[in-house]
Amino acid sequence: MMLAVGLVLAAGAADARTRAVGPDMLAAALAAAAPGDVLRLAPGRYTGNFRITVPLTLEGETGAVLDGRGSGRVIEVAAPDVTIRGLTVTGSGTSLEAEDSGIFLTPEAVRAVVRGNRLENNLIGVYIKGARDALVAENVIVGRRDAHMNERGNGVQVWNAPGAVVRGNDFRYGRDGIFTTTSRDNRFLDNRFRDLRFAVHYMYTEDSEVAGNRSQGNHVGYALMYSRRIHVHDNLSRRDRDHGILLNYVLDSEIARNAVVDGGGKCVFIYNANINRITDNWFEHCRIGIHFTAGSERNIVSGNAFVGNRVQVKYVGTRTLDWSYRGRGNYWSDDPNFDLDDDGIGDRPYRPNGLVDRVLWAHPEAKLLMKSPALGLLRVAQERLPLLYPGGVVDTAPLMRPTRPLILEPEARS
Repeated sequence: MMLAVGLVLAAGAADARTRAVGPDMLAAALAAAAPGDVLRLAPGRYTGNFRITVPLTLEGETGAVLDGRGSGRVIEVAAPDVTIRGLTVTGSGTSLEAEDSGIFLTPEAVRAVVRGNRLENNLIGVYIKGARDALVAENVIVGRRDAHMNERGNGVQVWNAPGAVVRGNDFRYGRDGIFTTTSRDNRFLDNRFRDLRFAVHYMYTEDSEVAGNRSQGNHVGYALMYSRRIHVHDNLSRRDRDHGILLNYVLDSEIARNAVVDGGGKCVFIYNANINRITDNWFEHCRIGIHFTAGSERNIVSGNAFVGNRVQVKYVGTRTLDWSYRGRGNYWSDDPNFDLDDDGIGDRPYRPNGLVDRVLWAHPEAKLLMKSPALGLLRVAQERLPLLYPGGVVDTAPLMRPTRPLILEPEARS
């Protein structure tokens, strides 16, 4: 039996060949292709919608453009072990309900490789729908700009596609750079994101990794929602407008060695997220360093640097939280501490918020009284009587010196 299978595979490999294809020949070439064929597209515009049903390689010479003319999916892959490379793919349809895409990978498209292409003016750039172990790498993906942001598609969309890897792509415009839902075991590595709603958006996804990415000028950098066991490390968020990192109903995840700088809103927003490890991150020059609220429990917050944020911590809650772990807290740029024993740990606890902060957050209209004698008296009383401090965040082992993550080093900024 094994000998027979080997003979069949050998015969298939012998029949495989490289074929040159011109602009009016692609549909016929796909219909006649044998497993293992390489279809090499000459420069020109290939109009229509194309479907791949056998394992093959579709590659383009410089100037080969596949154009869907505003209709449907430009390329649909319904076979395993297909590689698409070196093409410009443009002009998908505009229906989110129909999942119109530049390249659409069906569940049959296991181990698909989409590498080194330019995808532009499509609703969804690449949709990995149920295709296991797919790779989307080193592409330039430019989304649409002619609709409201929420009506646009995503650069790469992942649904129930275990093992999918999205690596080294450049995303711009559209809605979200990478959007994943109902999936697991995915890796999003070393991508760049600009001018989007969310750079990376997680929903109902587990056991995955987000590493080495760079988000700049988006509304939110890394939005993790309703997911668990996500490892988010060594990413950069620069000048993102609302949040650098957002955790919403996230469980048992690790957020480590990331940097959020020059954010217009909150470096990190944590909402009802539990049992997470938030360690060794750098949060600098945001309106709020960290906003922590809504019943988030059993999180470790340690080794982070809070540098020059207008408000270092906004904590909405009545409990007292100690943000140190095993004798190691966080660095606070506004902490006038001292270290007489020179062990790198401040000799007194750091408390980022007081009674006045709590009053202003609970009753925003009280801002009208910011310069009133009453609030001034409250500040003085709290300084003289520490027992007046409300429940909130306290760092019992604040660090005297910060540690910069590698993502901020000069060679990592390019």
